[in-house]
Amino acid sequence: QVQLAESGGGLVQDGGSLRLSCAASGIIFRVNAMGWYREAPGNQRELVARITSGGSTNYADSVKGRFTISRDNAKNTVYLQMNSLKPEDTAVYYCNAQINPTPRRDYDYWGQGTQVTVSS
Repeated sequence: QVQLAESGGGLVQDGGSLRLSCAASGIIFRVNAMGWYREAPGNQRELVARITSGGSTNYADSVKGRFTISRDNAKNTVYLQMNSLKPEDTAVYYCNAQINPTPRRDYDYWGQGTQVTVSS
């Protein structure tokens, strides 16, 4: 089965940085778009950043200029560099990947989630 392994979450001070990573493994024909979502207490899960297989990106307005999404297609891995973190960035961050396990199948996969906590 396809699995997404997330890492890089943790506790940082206001203004600090973290780098999240997410690697897809398993039976994979093609990895298409990948992205990061977050879910803060009491809020709906929201898109943070997304990157296509060709490298096009989009970001939530709240993180533009502070976060950078990138990917390594050879490793089936997506990264999220988070700088100038604020307490309002505190949330569980989820990796998402649109994957063809075979040429005729296309599914969305989700990581388990990694906690990011920014203290004031």
